[in-house]
Amino acid sequence: MKKLLIATTALVATAGMASADITITGHAAAGIHSGLDFKAATAGKDAVVGVITDAEVTTLDAMASTNTSAADAAVDISAMTTLANARIAAQKLHDETVAAGLDSTTTAADLAFAKAEEAAASGTAAVAAAGATNSGDGVYSNAGVDFTMTGATDNGISFSATVNIDAGEEIDAGDFELDGADGGTAGLGAVTMSGTFGTLTFDNAGIDNLYDDATTHDVSYATTVGSVALTVGHSVGAVAADTDFAKATSFSASTTQSGMAFTLTGSETASGTSASLGMSYALNDTVTITADTDQVAGAESVQTIGAATTLNGVSVSVESANNSTWDVDLGYTAGGFALTYGVDETDAWTATATSALGGGATFAAGVSSDNEMYAGVSFAF
Repeated sequence: MKKLLIATTALVATAGMASADITITGHAAAGIHSGLDFKAATAGKDAVVGVITDAEVTTLDAMASTNTSAADAAVDISAMTTLANARIAAQKLHDETVAAGLDSTTTAADLAFAKAEEAAASGTAAVAAAGATNSGDGVYSNAGVDFTMTGATDNGISFSATVNIDAGEEIDAGDFELDGADGGTAGLGAVTMSGTFGTLTFDNAGIDNLYDDATTHDVSYATTVGSVALTVGHSVGAVAADTDFAKATSFSASTTQSGMAFTLTGSETASGTSASLGMSYALNDTVTITADTDQVAGAESVQTIGAATTLNGVSVSVESANNSTWDVDLGYTAGGFALTYGVDETDAWTATATSALGGGATFAAGVSSDNEMYAGVSFAF
């Protein structure tokens, strides 16, 4: 009887496990870099702010007017954006720093850095992100493990969660940035629930703003109404006890009608309302025309038109806007090999090359007109 009881208990446990899956994947990368953009905060050189209080901002404003301690941030913060925007940037930087295991001590320079970064990102002040500089020559190497857990309830609701562990020095090849050291600690990613009602995603300060990726949300909801795909993201919580923290909301709606794809995105933050409407139309199998109008809160709208074509592995993409900006991107792919080259109206250019080495390994290298360079190999396990 005792053996039968044990067997029955094991069977029940196994049946419960059968309704869920855990997938483990790994990744690693190593290489060299030179002159990449980086922020001292994420490289562990400077502390990053925590919550900016009203008293701290008042003090910092006074310091900036005399150009003393805040000079370390290389910007006069009196020209920066609103207090709410500073809090958004401050909290984001604080979360990234804590996740990396770095010190989050609040200093006057760090407060100014947070305000400067937000202003630069939003385009409301003509400044570069304070504290940003270029790396010297160096080596990067990193590795990580990702756990993805999925399952389903008896009434058909699917759910998933992710946990990741990353350690080492990381670079962002797409943006020619040195991300700095990762803390080597486990981090909880998004938790999602999906069903006939749509998909709910929860990720504290980990969901991108649907308009510009600049502001992180805590929760999002996605569904389809007829032929229209809808997504809404929202920042739920206030920063610590700061009840007047601006709760950002963004949305995205997309549909395809008569061969034309339309996408509308928007965002409501402390800076105001921003919105963008884009359209693309495939003339044939090789040529696509695009157009969009974009208005950032408090700024003039910008209209952009573009065209892209791909033929025999060669791709060409051009865009031009009514604010005298333009981009030209060229590409070539053959088998597992790819080359790209891009240039804009400032004559700034980037060139990259990637090659699949087989077995989950990929070689990648890039150079830019700013004397930036990286080259290395990444692995997927």
